Amino acid sequence: MVHSTEFEVATHGFGDVIDVTALVAASVEQSGIMNGIVCIANPGSTAGITTVEFEPGAVADLKEALQRLAPEKARYHHNDTWDDGNGFAHLRSALVGASQAFPVRDGAIALGTWQQIVLLDFDNRPRRRKLVATVVGE
Repeated sequence: MVHSTEFEVATHGFGDVIDVTALVAASVEQSGIMNGIVCIANPGSTAGITTVEFEPGAVADLKEALQRLAPEKARYHHNDTWDDGNGFAHLRSALVGASQAFPVRDGAIALGTWQQIVLLDFDNRPRRRKLVATVVGE
């Protein structure tokens, strides 16, 4: 069986980190699938999906690490081509990845105790991000 849902999340951009665990869990619950896998995807090139302990310290650490890896003010060939100033956002998205898959066991996402699924919006402006959750299993 396959069940797919879409939802939108409003973001502020510039590294905004949003906990989407409850939205993904609701998709799993709605699917009726007891055992399988759920994939959460952002169909865009300036945001990412990952996991983190969603608390201020870990979120700040994640943002600072990404700033060191792909600084906002660095020179990017993308900016030379398109002059939109978000080359850093494309690179961060490529590094983090635009989707993640998680096991579904007994009708719930099998996450660790302190693990939450987060959307990271790297773009240089607020956005409305569409996310797609696809649950496959039985």
